[in-house]
Amino acid sequence: MTTKVSKETLYECVNAVLEGAKTKKRNFRETVELQVGLKNYDPQKDKRFSGTVKLKHIPKPKMQVCVLGDQVHLDQAKELGLPCMSADDLKKLNKDKKLVKKLAKKYNAFLASESLIKQIPRLLGPGLNKAGKFPTMVTHQDKLTEKVDEIKATIKFQMKKVLCLSVAIGHIDHSPDDLVQNIYIAMNFLVSLLKKHWQNVKSLHIKSTMGKVQRLY
Repeated sequence: MTTKVSKETLYECVNAVLEGAKTKKRNFRETVELQVGLKNYDPQKDKRFSGTVKLKHIPKPKMQVCVLGDQVHLDQAKELGLPCMSADDLKKLNKDKKLVKKLAKKYNAFLASESLIKQIPRLLGPGLNKAGKFPTMVTHQDKLTEKVDEIKATIKFQMKKVLCLSVAIGHIDHSPDDLVQNIYIAMNFLVSLLKKHWQNVKSLHIKSTMGKVQRLY
């Protein structure tokens, strides 16, 4: 798919964002976001799109992923220092909506063992699903660290009632090349989701958490 944003523009904007973040250093690692404005779309009538894509470099290394595991996965998670819960821990929540909501808020994402994933709706009710955080399945053949990194590297584009979207595509400790690669993947994937591709894109900007907006398109 052809892209309407030239490499020069991309590097120019990325460098401006990184430069801005260096000049005004904050006490935390700023995230770099891609902000998208859409046009020729009617959220009321048009089919809303949703899709996930895995980036090459992890945009949010601090994401908290909790493992809902059987004994094998619990042991692995403990060894790796990952937060984890067993089926018994989940039973203790008693499907209490408030407690499930609290759990969903506490972590950015969940992994669940193959044997446990089918029981989750029964143990927790629809809470995790409602929060858009239904667990990703992990088998005994999978490496937990790889699965966790995969979740951390995956971003989601979802159209809701408004015509603007924003996703994290990196952070200011990334090199310009890493950010440019991530933006390319994110941009082309988003355009592939749109009905009329580039004709639906009104504007593309990138910015760091506290930085100025840089216009790509």
